[in-house]
Amino acid sequence: MTESIRGSWFVRADRPLWTGAPAPAEVRRFHAGLPGYAPTPLVELPALAAELGVGRVFVKDESHRLGLPAFKALGASWAVHRVLSSQTPGTEVRLVTATDGNHGRAVARMARLFGHQAHIFVPRGVHPTAIAAISAEQAEVTPVDGDYDEAVRRAADAARAPGSVLVQDTAWPGYEEIPGWIVEGYSTLFEETDDQLRAAGVESPDLLAVPVGVGSLAQAAVTHYRSRPGNPTLLSVEPDSAACVLESLRQGRPVTVETGTTTMAGLNCGTPSALAWPILRDGLDAAVAITDRDSADAARTLAHLGVSSGPCGAAALAGLRNTLAHTDRRTALNIAPTATVVLLSTEGAEANPNTVDSEA
Repeated sequence: MTESIRGSWFVRADRPLWTGAPAPAEVRRFHAGLPGYAPTPLVELPALAAELGVGRVFVKDESHRLGLPAFKALGASWAVHRVLSSQTPGTEVRLVTATDGNHGRAVARMARLFGHQAHIFVPRGVHPTAIAAISAEQAEVTPVDGDYDEAVRRAADAARAPGSVLVQDTAWPGYEEIPGWIVEGYSTLFEETDDQLRAAGVESPDLLAVPVGVGSLAQAAVTHYRSRPGNPTLLSVEPDSAACVLESLRQGRPVTVETGTTTMAGLNCGTPSALAWPILRDGLDAAVAITDRDSADAARTLAHLGVSSGPCGAAALAGLRNTLAHTDRRTALNIAPTATVVLLSTEGAEANPNTVDSEA
């Protein structure tokens, strides 16, 4: 593979090669049977299309998903269901995970829904309000004086206790099955998007922008769109303080980067998921890193247009603005003035108490 990198931008010189099987059809049927399930909105925003110089822009609004303010409930619910289905009926299970906020709250909610306990490890820098929301799900919460990767290590150690199971949304050699179930869970988001686009007269997007932490949601996007006709351009977006996927693409191998402080707490991850990495390497078209100020500006724009989006959710718009503002980047991705673009707003403002004005 040949590629180019300049600063906070990466683009492949060739089209992605990865193809694979889609997620199992029963994932969406399972979600449809959960209390409170409904497809999240796909909102068309003509003002953004005009600003960005494309034909149509749609935002997948994940500010309310299964009673929680982020998409993470999709992966957590399916994975917890699979974990519990593998246990002897009546067995009490303690579900353990590390989180920057949304995933841990989703695991805690599902543990409570299915009558089990949860133990959540939270790294340094997560807002106290987010920690309180996890505690409100009746989970045990352990703060970690370290970064996300350290919290994952602590959670993995705790999950070795009898009766405990690690439900982590990142993978490493020897721990891949449950992260794979989490990725499968995210497929419902894309199935819904397909249906909603078709209802709007669009068979497939031309470009999809997806926020990236360890890369599991981007893995789900690649798995979905490279397993069917359409083959849209896929752009990943990360904080410039934690651009582990972009740097891994640049070096052609998975690398760990030192993370800094960012309002995009849910994306503040220093190591790509081992399960996601080969799929992202061979399936993404481009990657871009953005600043907290970029994210804050995008969140304000979305709020003005009626979409509640936290810093992580607004990252997709910030990354798209960064990309399409450069003629050479637009040309490299072959984005025409008639293109249809989909942005994944992965969390509502409620999910991330870091205010959008904090870095403005």
